[in-house]
Amino acid sequence: MNEFENMESPCHYRRALEIVSGKWTVLVFYELESGKRRYSDLKRRVEGVTQKMLTQTLLQLERDGLVVRYVHPTVPPTVEYELTPLGQTLIGPMRILHQWTDAHYDSVLRARKAFDAITS
Repeated sequence: MNEFENMESPCHYRRALEIVSGKWTVLVFYELESGKRRYSDLKRRVEGVTQKMLTQTLLQLERDGLVVRYVHPTVPPTVEYELTPLGQTLIGPMRILHQWTDAHYDSVLRARKAFDAITS
C-alpha cells in the first residue's frame, strides 16, 4: 500500500464523490465545458460563488488533474482555466446527473414535503 492509499477512502464511489461533490465543482465544470475561461469570467458566470470558494474549487480541481491553469505574462497577469482530458471524461456523467435532476427533482421535493408532514 502506498502513502496515498492510506489517506484515501477505501470505497471507489466515495472517492468519486469526493472529487465532484464540492458545491461549486459542477457549476465550474459546466462553464469550462465549452473551453478555456478566464478567472474573471468564471467568477462572473458562476452565480453566488465567492472569490475564495472559486479559488479553492479551482485549486482542488487542478490538484485532482481535472483542470489546467494557464498564466499569461500580462500586467496584471491573465489567468485562464481549461478542463484536462481527464476532466472532459466527467462531462458525460455530469450531464446524466443534470438530466436526472431535471426529470426527478420535483418528486424529491414532494417526498420531502410528505415526510415532513408526517414527522412534524
